[in-house]
Amino acid sequence: MSTDQPDQFLQIARQAAEQAGRYLLENRGKIRADEVDEKGRSDFVTHVDRHSEQLIVRMIRQHFPHHAILAEEGGLHKKEGQYHWVIDPLDGTTNFIQNVPFFCVSIAVLRDGQPLVGVVYDPVHQEMFTAIRGKGAFLNDAPISVSKIEQPERALLGTGFPWRSKRYLPQYLQAFEDIFLHTAGMRRAGSAALDLCYTACGRFAGFWELGLSLWDIAAGSLLVEEAGGVVSDFWGKPNHLKTGYIIAGNKRMHQFLQNILSYHFKRNEPKIT
Repeated sequence: MSTDQPDQFLQIARQAAEQAGRYLLENRGKIRADEVDEKGRSDFVTHVDRHSEQLIVRMIRQHFPHHAILAEEGGLHKKEGQYHWVIDPLDGTTNFIQNVPFFCVSIAVLRDGQPLVGVVYDPVHQEMFTAIRGKGAFLNDAPISVSKIEQPERALLGTGFPWRSKRYLPQYLQAFEDIFLHTAGMRRAGSAALDLCYTACGRFAGFWELGLSLWDIAAGSLLVEEAGGVVSDFWGKPNHLKTGYIIAGNKRMHQFLQNILSYHFKRNEPKIT
């Protein structure tokens, strides 16, 4: 297979996500407490995460053996070249363990460090979110766009608690209060990849979180951009993939969130070297 066609990357990413999604559904509700490992505080992994990842990596290797792969559970498989696959085989592991029906498979292809292809698959609701840079964003092959809501008081937003960055909880809570008091509501559903997809298709007017990893946001951030939205870090810079601080939404909601978040987190801006 040719390695320079984004359509081909998308095809394989979709097939891999669908295969992994079927496996997740087969094992949903079957995880025992003694089968859950703790990678870090409040950071869990199961044999289902690991096998889902193996299914995805195997398919990518079959078609693109010379591409690099970064997977949440397996680390970086280095290869030479400009293409880099980024995989989260089960985003929303805690939800999955507790049989909460909000989890997904996330796969992105980066070219020279920037997302080129993004696929996020929610197997419970059979929703396949896809994007190729410059070609728009889609849900089950139908075009999607970000919310047109521009008034914060009418906006429903998504967020995530800073469970990997608990030292920033005081700033988070202050920012949360400022945002909450000026908006229609906030949701914390437990999967950043799906939160970004919900922003891309207009269910959320915006989304913000900190302490995320590349595999959490690589595919979803491209979907938001291709759906007409704006994505950045808390300070309006395009460093979200490196820092894990991310704001996404339509132009008005993005600016609203950035104004508040850059104020409360002004002392925490990461240095990019």
